[in-house]
Amino acid sequence: MEPLFVDEKKRKPLWTKAFLITSLSNLLLFFSFQMLIPTIPSHVSQLGGNDVQVGLVIGIFTISSLLTRPFAGRALDLFGRKHVLLVGLAICALTIAGYSYMAAVTLILAARFVHGIGWGMSTTSLGTVIADIIPSERRGEGMGYYGLSNTFAMALAPLTGLWLMHSYGFPRVLLISTLLALLSLFSSLFITYTKPLPVEKSAIRPNLMDRLWERTALLPSVLLLFTAICYGGIVTFITLFGHEAGISNVGWFFLCNASMVLIVRPITGMLFDRKGPEWVLLPGALFTLVGLLLLSYAHSEANLAAAAICYGIGFGSLQPALQAWTIARAAPNRRGAANGTFFSANDLGIGLGAMVLGAIANISGSYALMYRYSTVLILVFMLIYGWCFWQARRGRGIEIAQH
Repeated sequence: MEPLFVDEKKRKPLWTKAFLITSLSNLLLFFSFQMLIPTIPSHVSQLGGNDVQVGLVIGIFTISSLLTRPFAGRALDLFGRKHVLLVGLAICALTIAGYSYMAAVTLILAARFVHGIGWGMSTTSLGTVIADIIPSERRGEGMGYYGLSNTFAMALAPLTGLWLMHSYGFPRVLLISTLLALLSLFSSLFITYTKPLPVEKSAIRPNLMDRLWERTALLPSVLLLFTAICYGGIVTFITLFGHEAGISNVGWFFLCNASMVLIVRPITGMLFDRKGPEWVLLPGALFTLVGLLLLSYAHSEANLAAAAICYGIGFGSLQPALQAWTIARAAPNRRGAANGTFFSANDLGIGLGAMVLGAIANISGSYALMYRYSTVLILVFMLIYGWCFWQARRGRGIEIAQH
């Protein structure tokens, strides 16, 4: 069991060369990826793709990355972090460059499947590398700062991609996206740190599922799944909700959400390290629930901004805390499998959010009701964690409450 409180003078440094390079590599990779999210579906549509094919551009990518993550996690534990990371980044860069030469929608869909494999390998690898680098007593704080690279990319890259496409055309988007992926690959070459102990033969799980999935990561991953479903519903349907509610500029939601995430993550990360996960997860879930409720009743940009502020506080607290908790529960030589399990839950949740919540909106005839119903998932989140914490306080599985 790792200590919950550590003397400030004895704390290991966080801002090491390896931490900075890994965070930079992650920022470059996510910026490259996020530039394509709003632009490649438009490109496929211009090539003559129908609505189903446009949807498959996102769906196939998600499926392939989801299928890849468990195997990538296992490979990280067996063959080393850097090898898997570099192969994944190379696949991403080559695939993005290859989009320029594909004039048929079917070829792009096939390339998206390959790109998803590279994405699953790269992001699982970077998450595992950063988990190895961050000192255990500063894990929440470190994950919070590391997660800011994702937030910067999510806030700026889609707008950058749209601007490049409208100003210079889609080939320029692909060129910049490819260069960013190559820079991520190049910077990753310089990541050096003390590697965790290799997997011993006695530690190799005989069961295939045990080898691919990490059991200690299941609880945090299930909790992440609930939040990811809600997030999938937001990113997929927020524009349509804006039309329904008479809100002309839904971009305020993403701006306010990203701003709050930038502010909250370092703070809640330090709170996680000093007080434990319960001080972050329960308040974070409550803010998320309030944000979803405010969103469902929003009829103006001011209402939307208020919803985004609450949701950003909750979302910015939960994701890094759950990842830090996942890593804390796993043995060092199982961090790859733990990250594979964790990120798989995130991919699955976003995909389910688009499908399940979309079906609820279709049945109810209202996106506002859809967001209202999605709060049930956050209530389930709070009930599950609250029960686990209560059990831990009674001495039945103390590892649930501490890290």
